[in-house]
Amino acid sequence: MKRKIVLAMALLGVQSLAWSAEITVAAASSLSDAFKVIAAQFEKQHPAVKVNLTFGSSGTLLQQLRYGAPIDVFASADQKTMNDAQNFFLIQNATRTDFTSNRLVLITSTRNPIMIKDLNELKHANIKHIAIGNPAYTPAGRYAQDVLEQKQLWIPLQPKLIKTQNVRHALAYVVSGETELGFVFASDAQSQANKVRVVMNLVSTTPIRYPIAAAAKSSQPAEAKAFIQYVKSNAAQQVLKQHGFAL
Repeated sequence: MKRKIVLAMALLGVQSLAWSAEITVAAASSLSDAFKVIAAQFEKQHPAVKVNLTFGSSGTLLQQLRYGAPIDVFASADQKTMNDAQNFFLIQNATRTDFTSNRLVLITSTRNPIMIKDLNELKHANIKHIAIGNPAYTPAGRYAQDVLEQKQLWIPLQPKLIKTQNVRHALAYVVSGETELGFVFASDAQSQANKVRVVMNLVSTTPIRYPIAAAAKSSQPAEAKAFIQYVKSNAAQQVLKQHGFAL
């Protein structure tokens, strides 16, 4: 019995030594699938570092960072949110870098598709609900608002817009059939390619570039910087490309 106890304690000791550091990476929800793969690859190359992932709308993650959440790396889906983080002194400015880009698309369900050729058709009576990330804190929603404002459709379409917590929730609304259409990123559409169809590609006035930076109060600054460097590596960039992001 004594030998078993000693062995168990030894095994626990080995396990506790396996990770010398843990980092928390807070990333925009559109990065969910790609970052899970990238984090696993990073851990293989850095076996002493454990990567904990948390996803949400960029604006929500910013607020978590602002109010003291233990975040080491922040990746947003737009420049505005990262600019806000920088203005609040929440990131290490020298570590900030853009690492990928995306496209805004309008999607419909493959089960009951509604195909249109012009955004003005969104006013038609047969289209009752359109999913969109809440522009107050969701980059995809702000990009979509920009596109609709260009067409002078933002105000007329308000009764039809279902504003969601993040872009993945907008995707889920279309997949479930709760809305006929939805504004999401191309990478989100690809993640459910068997359940949604792209109705049209959209162009916003602001390019969709994703920045990443180490948090100012990171408890593991060296590991945070190493993760950012890995995200920029060829291996990580290929993962992003495979998941529908543009390099």
